[in-house]
Amino acid sequence: MTQYERMLAGLIYDPADPQILTEQAGFAKRLWAFNQLRPGDTAEKERYMREVFASCGGGCQIELPFRANWGGHHVHFGDHVYANFNLTLVDDGNIFVGSGVLFGPNVTVATANHPIEPGLRSRGLQYNRDVHIGDNVWIGAGAVIVPGVRIGDNSVIGAGSVVTRDIPAATVAAGNPCRVLRTIGEGDREFFFRGERIDWESL
Repeated sequence: MTQYERMLAGLIYDPADPQILTEQAGFAKRLWAFNQLRPGDTAEKERYMREVFASCGGGCQIELPFRANWGGHHVHFGDHVYANFNLTLVDDGNIFVGSGVLFGPNVTVATANHPIEPGLRSRGLQYNRDVHIGDNVWIGAGAVIVPGVRIGDNSVIGAGSVVTRDIPAATVAAGNPCRVLRTIGEGDREFFFRGERIDWESL
C-alpha cells in the first residue's frame, strides 16, 4: 500500500511522501493564485471552488485570504456557504460542510492529527479524520474544530470555541473545550440579542 493509499484509508502515513507532495503542490499553486483575486472577481472565485473542491453547491462565497493544505481538494460545500476572512481548512482528510453554513473570521477546521507516541511523531507521520458540519450551522469567529468532530444541523458554535467532541443539532455550544450551553427554542424566535425582540412583521 502506498503512502497516498494509506492517507485515503485513514491510516498513519508520511505526508512528505513524494507522490503526495507532487499532487499537493499543484493545488498549492492554484490556491496562491486564488488568493490574488480582487473582491469583485466573483466568477473566478466560483470557478476555483467548482474545479478544485471535491464538491461545491451554488451561491457559495469565500472572503480572501483562504488557507487549505490541499487547496480545498478534500472539501465538500453544500449550497450558500459563506466563509469570512482567514478561513483555514486543514483538508488532508475530508471536510463536509452542509448548506447555509456561516464561518466567522479566523476559523480553523482541522482533519490532520499526529500520533501521541513520540517516535512516530518525530518521524513527521500523521493520520486524518473527517469533519462533518451540518446544515445551517453558524461557527463564530476564531473557533477551532479538531479532527473527527461532527456538528449537528442548525447549531451555533460560539466565538473562540475549541470543538473537541461532537455537538448535537439545534444547540448553542461554546467554550474551551466547547460544551453545549442550551438548546435552540421558542425564545430564539422572540429575541435576537439580550432581550431585543425580533420585528418579524418587518422581515
